[in-house]
Amino acid sequence: VQLQASGGGLVQAGGSLRLSCAASGRTFSTYSMGWFRQPPGKEREFVAAIRAGGDTTYYADSVKGRFTISRDNAENTVYLQMNSLKPEDTAVYYCAAGRPIGIMTTNYWGQGTLVTVSS
Repeated sequence: VQLQASGGGLVQAGGSLRLSCAASGRTFSTYSMGWFRQPPGKEREFVAAIRAGGDTTYYADSVKGRFTISRDNAENTVYLQMNSLKPEDTAVYYCAAGRPIGIMTTNYWGQGTLVTVSS
């Protein structure tokens, strides 16, 4: 599975962005998909995940109620709608594909897309 993330950019605090992650391959619909982020100078952290069927989602406490993960298996794409953005959401965002063990494993990674939230 090859993953291509897009949609990052510069936004003011309180604004919104939608990230997309397009996947290649015919097995996209069998994978759990997730978003992770790496703030400047910090380690990569979990943001959100969605199971293969789209019926189960998981969120980090820091984004719960503000971010929504979704997927379109017909389009081989997973999305992250980010609302009410805060400066602390500034990070490189990565999408990942994996298996539903725990929240998910991370077998495949896309390249990152930078989100910068100004105060």
